[in-house]
Amino acid sequence: MPGPLTLSGQNLTLTHLRTALAAGVPLRLSGDARRRIKASRAIVDRLHDDPTPHYGINTGFGILAHQRVPASDIEQLQENLILSHAVGVGDEVPAAIVRLMLLLKVNGLAVGMSGVRPVVVDHLIRFYNEDALPVVYTKGSLGASGDLAPLAHLVLPLLGLGEMIHRGRRRPARAVLRQLGLPVLKLQSKEGLGLINGTQFMSAYAVHCLLRIEHLARTADLAAATTLEAARGSATPFDARIHAARPHAGQRDAAANVRALLRGSEILPSHAHCAKVQDPYSLRCVPQVHGAVRLAIAHVREVVETEINSATDNPLVCENGDVISGGNFHGEPLAFVLDYLAIATAELASISERRIYMLLHGDTIGDVKVPKLLMKDTGLNSGFMIPQYTAAALVSENKVFAHPASVDSIPSSLGQEDHVSMGSISATKLLEVVKNTETVLAIEFMCAAQGLEFLRPLKAGRGVEAAFAEVRKGIPFAQADRLFHDDVATALALVRSEKLLTAAEKAAGKLC
Repeated sequence: MPGPLTLSGQNLTLTHLRTALAAGVPLRLSGDARRRIKASRAIVDRLHDDPTPHYGINTGFGILAHQRVPASDIEQLQENLILSHAVGVGDEVPAAIVRLMLLLKVNGLAVGMSGVRPVVVDHLIRFYNEDALPVVYTKGSLGASGDLAPLAHLVLPLLGLGEMIHRGRRRPARAVLRQLGLPVLKLQSKEGLGLINGTQFMSAYAVHCLLRIEHLARTADLAAATTLEAARGSATPFDARIHAARPHAGQRDAAANVRALLRGSEILPSHAHCAKVQDPYSLRCVPQVHGAVRLAIAHVREVVETEINSATDNPLVCENGDVISGGNFHGEPLAFVLDYLAIATAELASISERRIYMLLHGDTIGDVKVPKLLMKDTGLNSGFMIPQYTAAALVSENKVFAHPASVDSIPSSLGQEDHVSMGSISATKLLEVVKNTETVLAIEFMCAAQGLEFLRPLKAGRGVEAAFAEVRKGIPFAQADRLFHDDVATALALVRSEKLLTAAEKAAGKLC
């Protein structure tokens, strides 16, 4: 097993996160990060009794920033801040994303500009390492002043308040702290603000979704290659010369993936001289569409990796002792790219559904017939008619989710916070698009595998054939109607587990 993931606030990447999350390794702070945290805290401590107002240290918050708070009330000010901001509603944030929120909050504090004590960071690290996850809610953040409501719920347990899911069991936070041997903390000046100012709710969703979408991009290439074989489509549109003439990196990679997956095909030469001249766009333009999604992923990844190594607090505590107010908490960079990624991911589902629809038409080439609806005795049987309905419904729902949240803003805090990003909505709806797209691709694999059966004994390309074998381990050929809901669930599990992609890459080589 790899060693602990060391957080420095400076060089965390999605590659690090993918490896660490898969291995379940613990967190720790780097020595330099701990020194920066101590130094920033020392600066805040020196300002405790300063007669000069310092926002978030000895003042109120938001529209109340002009109100000075006496030194004797500063601890109560911090507790009041957390309590008053913990107003999240809606569904609970999935455990995997709460874990990322903890990790990313620690990494943001590791930058050393938030003024919190090391003990506060150490508590959050223990929460992560002990699988003690605060209960956080999906709705309530405006994505500016950071993700105030969800982050308030994330840190409530530091005060012995709220609830936690500890190793799968829901319990009061105070009881979990007692079991872990952790004291309830009294937050000191600046700490409440340092904990709830930040973009870690949006960032956690961004990381979680990006990791799934990077896998989905290659899975979509595999689905397209499988459908191309089942529909007896042409490999010509994937010729490297076409993509050298329009050399977008994503387009070149998608075409190369399909070519690799088709190598060794017996089906392709069997219809090389048929009467079909060109395939529909959903096959012919796979490199262009899937490639554009890859360009979106690359851009979003760049933005997200910058964000997760940033101080998104306000005010920021500088090394020279200055405490400066700004707007790094504003989620606009994330809001834009999460909306962009929702649009791009929705297109993977959109073109996949069109390929499903095409498969259902069936065709006859020579003396080999693929029947309509992918079943011989239709009329008595509906065949694969209705799985396509489900795919169409999910694609249509994605169109709603693809509407950008970042074009909206509602002023808050009596006008002090007069422009917000709504990036939290961008984040949560992106996850719904990802889940819908995974399901549409699962339906495509289910239908394409059925179509391949009618072309036997000819075999598909080595990569496609390996994925087909994985599908057939859980989904047998359908001679007649059956409960296709169960088949969709099985195919979805295969897509999410990466088993299809792993099998294909073992046979065809690593995909781009």
